[in-house]
Amino acid sequence: MLPDLYTQTVTDHRRSLIAWSVGIAAVGLMYAGFYPQVAEGGMADAVNSYPDAMREALRLDDMSSAAGYLGSSVFGLLLPLLAMIFGITFGARAIAGDEEAGYLDLLLAYPLSRTRLALQRLAALATGAAAIGLLVFLGMIAIRSGADLASISIGEFAAQCLNLTLLAITFGALAIGLGGATGRRGPVLAGTAGIGVLTYAAHSLAGVIGADWLTYLSPFHYYIGGEPLRNGMQWADAAILVAISAVLILLGLNRFNRRDLNS
Repeated sequence: MLPDLYTQTVTDHRRSLIAWSVGIAAVGLMYAGFYPQVAEGGMADAVNSYPDAMREALRLDDMSSAAGYLGSSVFGLLLPLLAMIFGITFGARAIAGDEEAGYLDLLLAYPLSRTRLALQRLAALATGAAAIGLLVFLGMIAIRSGADLASISIGEFAAQCLNLTLLAITFGALAIGLGGATGRRGPVLAGTAGIGVLTYAAHSLAGVIGADWLTYLSPFHYYIGGEPLRNGMQWADAAILVAISAVLILLGLNRFNRRDLNS
C-alpha cells in the first residue's frame, strides 16, 4: 500500500538524498571541529566587543562554551539554513515539479489518490530529513571528545539533531503544500524561500527591534529557542513543529484535491 510510491521516490532520489545528508553533515562537522581554536584563540574575547544588538541577533553572546559556539554558528546558522533549503527543493519537486513535467498525470492514472500521493512524497522527504539529522548526530558523537565538545551530552546532541530533522520537514511540508495548491514550481520555490528568510529574520531580530512576539511566529524559534544543546529535548517545541507541518500539508491537500491539474 504505502511503500510503492514512497519506495520509488526514495530510490529515484537516493543520490541527491545521500549528497544532501553527507554534505550537510560534513559542513556541520567541519565548523564544529573549529571549536578548540575558537575557544583558545581569543575569538570569544573579540566577539564580546561587538555591539550588543549584533551579538543578540547572531546568538554570539557565549562563544566560549561548546553549547554557545555550536548554538550560534553551526546549529544556529549553517545547518538550519541548509536543512531548510533541502526541505524546500525536495518539497517543490514533490508535486509542483512533477505536475509541470507532465509526470503527475501519469501517476494519478493509477489507483492512487492525490492525498496518498502527497503523503507518500512527504514520507520520502521525512526519510531524507531523518538521514540528515542522523548523520549529523553520529558525526557529532564521533568528534565529541576530540573537538572538546564533551560538555554537551549525547542526549542534548540527539535533541538538537531531532529538531534539525523536524525543521527540514516543516519547510518541506510548506513546499509540498504550496505545490499542491499552485502546481507551479517557480512560485513554490520563491514563496517558500521568502518565507524561510522572513521567519529566520523574525527569530534573529525580534529581540533587537523590541518585538519579541515575532519570534513565536517563526519555526526557527521552536527549532532552537529552547536551546536543546543546553537543556535537552523540548517536547513542546518539537510538537509545535510537527503540528505546523501537519497544518501546512492539510491546507495544501484541501486545495490540491479540488483543483484541476495544470496541463
